[in-house]
Amino acid sequence: MSEMSTKYNPQEIEKNRYSWWLEKEVFKADNKSKKNPYTIVIPPPNVTGKLHIGHAWDTTLQDMLTRYKRLKGFDVLYLPGMDHAGISTQAKVEEKLRKSGILRHDLGREKFLEKAWEWKEEYASYIREQWTKLGLGLDYSRERFTLDEGLNKAVTKIFVDHYNRGIIYRGERIINWDPVQRTALSNIEVIYKDVEGAFYHLKYFLADGSGDYLEIATTRPETLFGDTAVAVHPKDERYQKYIGKTVLLPVTNKEIPVIADEYVEMDFGSGVVKITPAHDPNDFEVGNRHNLERIIVMDESAVMNEHADKYAGLDRFSCRKQLIADLQESGICFKIEKHIHSVGHSERSGAVVEPYLSKQWFVAMKYLADKALENQKNENTKVNFYPNRFEGTFANWMENIQDWCISRQLWWGHRIPAWYHNETGEVYVGLTPPKDIENYTQDEDVLDTWFSSALWPFSTLDWPNEEAEDFKRYYPTDCLVTGYDIIFFWVSRMIFQGLDFTGKRPFKDTLIHGLVRDEQGRKMSKSLGNGVDPMEVIEKYGADSLRYFLATNSTPGQDLRYSTEKIEASWNYINKIWNASRFVIMNLEDFKYEDIDLSREKTLADKYILTKLAHTISDYERLFEKYEFGEASRILYNFIWEEFCSWYIEIAKISLNSQDEKVKNTTKSVLVYVLDASLKMLHPFMPFVTEEIWQHIPHTGESIVTSQFAEVKEELIFEKEKADMQLIQDLITAVRNIRSEVNAPMSREIPIKIKYLNEEIKDILLSGSVYLEKFAKPSELIIEKEINILETDISRILPNLEIYVSLADLIDIDKEKERLEKELEKLQKELDLVNKKLSNEKFVSSAPEAVVNKEKEKQIMYQEQFNTVKERILSLNNL
Repeated sequence: MSEMSTKYNPQEIEKNRYSWWLEKEVFKADNKSKKNPYTIVIPPPNVTGKLHIGHAWDTTLQDMLTRYKRLKGFDVLYLPGMDHAGISTQAKVEEKLRKSGILRHDLGREKFLEKAWEWKEEYASYIREQWTKLGLGLDYSRERFTLDEGLNKAVTKIFVDHYNRGIIYRGERIINWDPVQRTALSNIEVIYKDVEGAFYHLKYFLADGSGDYLEIATTRPETLFGDTAVAVHPKDERYQKYIGKTVLLPVTNKEIPVIADEYVEMDFGSGVVKITPAHDPNDFEVGNRHNLERIIVMDESAVMNEHADKYAGLDRFSCRKQLIADLQESGICFKIEKHIHSVGHSERSGAVVEPYLSKQWFVAMKYLADKALENQKNENTKVNFYPNRFEGTFANWMENIQDWCISRQLWWGHRIPAWYHNETGEVYVGLTPPKDIENYTQDEDVLDTWFSSALWPFSTLDWPNEEAEDFKRYYPTDCLVTGYDIIFFWVSRMIFQGLDFTGKRPFKDTLIHGLVRDEQGRKMSKSLGNGVDPMEVIEKYGADSLRYFLATNSTPGQDLRYSTEKIEASWNYINKIWNASRFVIMNLEDFKYEDIDLSREKTLADKYILTKLAHTISDYERLFEKYEFGEASRILYNFIWEEFCSWYIEIAKISLNSQDEKVKNTTKSVLVYVLDASLKMLHPFMPFVTEEIWQHIPHTGESIVTSQFAEVKEELIFEKEKADMQLIQDLITAVRNIRSEVNAPMSREIPIKIKYLNEEIKDILLSGSVYLEKFAKPSELIIEKEINILETDISRILPNLEIYVSLADLIDIDKEKERLEKELEKLQKELDLVNKKLSNEKFVSSAPEAVVNKEKEKQIMYQEQFNTVKERILSLNNL
């Protein structure tokens, strides 16, 4: 055993450890192993940039689970991989090219894709570097990418099978259109923001020349060129006489019919609505019922087309502005009513989304959704949500799901395996191109990124080869760890695709966490500039401090508030562990692993700490299995800091200084055994420092990573001795508190008298007298059933015993009274100042609330201190 460094230096400890782990292949899964398997597939980060603090939290929780299960004797597969992130990555690559004056169409599809793959390789290396710094126990021999060849086979098979079963279809629908990226978006790729808009009130005059008109209110007047009807409710008495007549479309004077449809709300606005089937999903359905024409009035960039009359060539918002100005001048627009409304924006580009009629590929969702919902009723096959309230979120979304638009007008992604005959237009969908490929043209579009991500748990394990060793052994996976913000995007889709194609849930459990917020509780964002780079935190405090903070400062499903102070507290805790471990190692001398022997006679303190350890292991395991990492860490923290460091290590110094080698070796055995068990419980939270310390203590095996987790051994549980030792601790603590209250130093020895109320307590006190002598510092220790109590004695009452300490032996009473009188005077001045401030009405009414509250807190604090000191003086005067 080499000597540990005198100071905890995370940068030095973490520098080469990860490469050592990889060299030793400690993270490699073995599909031939006889151990039970445990699998987590990493939620693949997008290859669009570097990982943020949320990724660090997510992967820390995953890594903790895999490290714990590996210690528990499982064959663990923690599978790494990344997502091609279609729209996001293509946008980044295009932006990079534009800086060089190149557009993607200048390069063409193949050359552009070469650039995209170059981007992927560059950013994949950054991500792997960050995984390294975080210490993630990944099996890189199985790393996957959502665009790799194996995943493309899986994606193609799913598409073709779904198509052949009628689940995937191609059709005209109103979709969410991003006019900047010029691609379709699924509903959950649309972010709704409250913006100021307006209701534009327009007159649609009847075509009969009567001068009568219907009042229409719209928020998107530029779409009126696509109006093919106006509608009223069939039961609305106000408009019965208009049904079947025609009105003139403003600007073009084209005649369009007045129709009756129950879609119209009679009590909203005027009760008359314009129907634009190509630019509104509800109008599309109305149009289908009434066989209305669908007129698209803008192109894919949201520029008005030839149907927009003189406004052709203007973008949609410029058209709106000019059109309304003209309609106001003509009197057709007679009122503009400002209001705040929710408008969809592209999650990727930020552009205002345009409802747009387009021919796209869709997944029909009812069958898949029903299957997923039905599976949740079976306790043996359902996906277990932690916390379980998120199962309701999942169910609600699946019950109200709409067909999923899966085609994207991009180049970077899985190209749709559909070909169109050049002459007949016949559609061919297959695993391979048609044999007479020269007569066909492949669909230009790619699939939504989430289509391939939905297959991640099984496609990464070599599906569709269901005989593949990895698929048979590691699927279904055990736990998915992810944020609540992508339950809709990803979790739901993995569940229904996994059930449909493998007949099994993709993961047994899903652990849902929240978002990392800044110290003020705000969401982290580029606009606020409040993001935290995990690599910078690691550079300053080490990965273990960051990991411990992330893992222990929230409960499942809740947000986490970032705190530099708590990161520093984590560092201090690790430093405490380092120093305690160093003390143990320094006192082991030539003690070896083979010398560990817990069968010899043990002290009261030995039995106490071993019992406490057993309880800690049991509680830790119970909480860890329930994903209650914060509670598990709290219990472990209390054991290490309070029981092991503050008590047992101090007590062990007595035995370590003994001349009896057997006593010394038993103490060394207990120290090593408890430290070893503690390091293994700490390991999932802080892998680097635990490996470093473990390598310095007597051990068997190559790495703590692949060692065996701490066991609860019945023969090392001593409940009576634990209770006895706790009584001794309480007694020592009581004496220390008395000293603290009267400002008496521990260095001054004093007579201590203990009155016991029964013989059992006497035996406990005598068995622990060596600890009382060392830690209570008595000049004389009297343990009797009857004792002489003096007026100057201070007492403390514990169960079945009384403690008496002479105040006269602790302090010079006259000097103490003098000191307290000065303290009282000082506190009175502080109270006078704060009372004066708070009695000033001008200060209370004009100062910021936080400042006033701070003064009130000071007032309470000073008053409490004043009362305490005054009571102390009175008690001394009574002696």
